[in-house]
Amino acid sequence: MAEVTLIDALTMAMAWELEHDPSVVVLGEDVGVNGGVFRATAGLQKKFGVDRVQDTPLAEGMIAGISIGMAAQGMRPIAEIQFMGFIYPTVDQIINHAGRMRNRTRGRLTCPMVLRAPFGGGIHAPEHHSESTEAMFAHMPGIRVVIPSSPTRAYGLLLAAIRDPDPVVFLEPKRIYRLNKQDVEDNGKALPMDVCYILREGSDITVVTWGAMTFETLKAVDQLARKGIRCEVIDLTTISPIDYETILESVQKTGRLVIVHEAARTCGVGAEIAAIVAEKGIYDLQGPIRRVTGYDVVMPLFRREMDYMPSVGKIIDVIQESLED
Repeated sequence: MAEVTLIDALTMAMAWELEHDPSVVVLGEDVGVNGGVFRATAGLQKKFGVDRVQDTPLAEGMIAGISIGMAAQGMRPIAEIQFMGFIYPTVDQIINHAGRMRNRTRGRLTCPMVLRAPFGGGIHAPEHHSESTEAMFAHMPGIRVVIPSSPTRAYGLLLAAIRDPDPVVFLEPKRIYRLNKQDVEDNGKALPMDVCYILREGSDITVVTWGAMTFETLKAVDQLARKGIRCEVIDLTTISPIDYETILESVQKTGRLVIVHEAARTCGVGAEIAAIVAEKGIYDLQGPIRRVTGYDVVMPLFRREMDYMPSVGKIIDVIQESLED
């Protein structure tokens, strides 16, 4: 066991796969000599060589395209995009090629690649560095979208993503890269994707969240617990496909649902969860579904970014309002 941060856990997972699977390669801007802008790949090039950990030009579309070509020919590339704000040039490659590879070749070829990117606000970054546009990738057929919220899940889920035969967009909430530590055993054991994780059990209300927002949500429900309000907290973890069964079972038990996410409100993943619960769990609901989200505006610069993101106070207020309905 080692007590590590989320970003340390990611490094551990990539190192494990590089050591145990010769088809795995890491590529991206500054991932080699510098170890990545957040040091997620620090030391990997020195240990595994330039053929396995490769610096690339500043060309995100090229990074995605090369990764797809590698994956289609039996390799397992782990491509890093420095910030989610730079990920948009990859969309052509991801939606038109990576997501269609299995279907286009009728299963003859697959695309076992991982596209990693730090995302979200809260680190006082300039423009183009604080986006939360996970819903865009969730709308693409053939693409898994995974977001870890702790060192343990970062390690296990990245291993699962690398080993998956199909493409995975692996979004890393950079605000919590070094926020806390957990004991993580470097044993190469993957965690299942496509499932939610229940972080707190409760009977009064269900709260669904993911990524960095798990920290504000847990702080909020811990404060409410002192008032006797028992919240069930679900970490969505896999944004696409969504584990609706776990959410519906929880709503059946609690009768109420609040969804918390940092991304903009309109057409967010929270809206999809609300729609499914309204369709399949309407008779279990004792009140309207509520959302605590970011705003439908560009993420502001650092002086106002914390006003944009859901706070502990906002989450508490909405949960209490929901219980009063």
